[in-house]
Amino acid sequence: MLFTPYTIAGLTLKNRIVMSPMCMYASDESGEVKDWHHIHYATRAVGQVGLITFEATAVTAQGRISTRDLGIWDDAHIDGLKRVVTSIHNHGSHAGIQLAHAGRKAVLDTPIIAPSAIPFSETFKTPEEATLTDIQDTIQAFADAADRAKQAGFDVIEIHAAHGYLINEFLSPYSNHRQDAYGGDQEGRFRFLRETVQAIQTRWSGPLFVRISAHEYVEGGLTPQDHVYFATQLKELGVHLIDVSSGGNAPIVPNFFPGYQVPFAEEIRSKADIPVGAVGLISEPQQAEEILQNHRADLIFLGRVLLRDPYWARSAARDLRVELAPPGPYQRGW
Repeated sequence: MLFTPYTIAGLTLKNRIVMSPMCMYASDESGEVKDWHHIHYATRAVGQVGLITFEATAVTAQGRISTRDLGIWDDAHIDGLKRVVTSIHNHGSHAGIQLAHAGRKAVLDTPIIAPSAIPFSETFKTPEEATLTDIQDTIQAFADAADRAKQAGFDVIEIHAAHGYLINEFLSPYSNHRQDAYGGDQEGRFRFLRETVQAIQTRWSGPLFVRISAHEYVEGGLTPQDHVYFATQLKELGVHLIDVSSGGNAPIVPNFFPGYQVPFAEEIRSKADIPVGAVGLISEPQQAEEILQNHRADLIFLGRVLLRDPYWARSAARDLRVELAPPGPYQRGW
């Protein structure tokens, strides 16, 4: 199944291998694409990854994790992104982009915002509580970024609502202590994500994914049961797939092992009846195949293993006895 096509929202991926968004910190204050991005992403397309998801890309300059983040807050970013996307397409793969805002986890000299004025840890600065104007401006920034992503030719947009960044901060009672319409119960804490999805949908009609942190591993934090509710709401809004990760909203390192997040994906897929992507120390082809064959997930998101081996898909095909034709210039190597 790993090498069978998968169609979602009218887009057919050639296989079920997805490159997870992973920060490269290879840009500069401009947020523009650099040579590194051209080489890094196109190489995975040559390696036969079906969907290549760009790193967390900031929708505002204030929303960067660091000053070296890739950006999509300005029209000047479009051409650089478009050139990389075109290269990915020319090598037979599809391209996605993760739209992100760092919230209280931004490491910048400028003021930063979060749902509540609570620092991530004692080594991070205390954010300012987002005003209603801040919230509406940020939602608009996500919509504008989606329009730029469309102009750049991306096939998929993923909203970053995981790992302790801004949207995750709004979703979680651990980090959201607001008493207004954007806090309180599940519905209130979900409102920021709901309105972000709806704003993006005014500019984007293609496949829309949301990455979540299904478990926060901290008392008072989110659990998979909370995310069944959120995923059900997202399905009703027209989101097409939930990318199921975990952690990041508290300075806690979970007990991790191969496939440790797969049960979260399986639970959300079953109870919310929505396609999911599984991620988290998935590195062996047989492991990925088991997840798909047992209907625990619909797509396999790979991270660090694709940093170690951009041609992982070719090795996996050999192990699973699937024939993959090499690029023409590499024929002699086979």
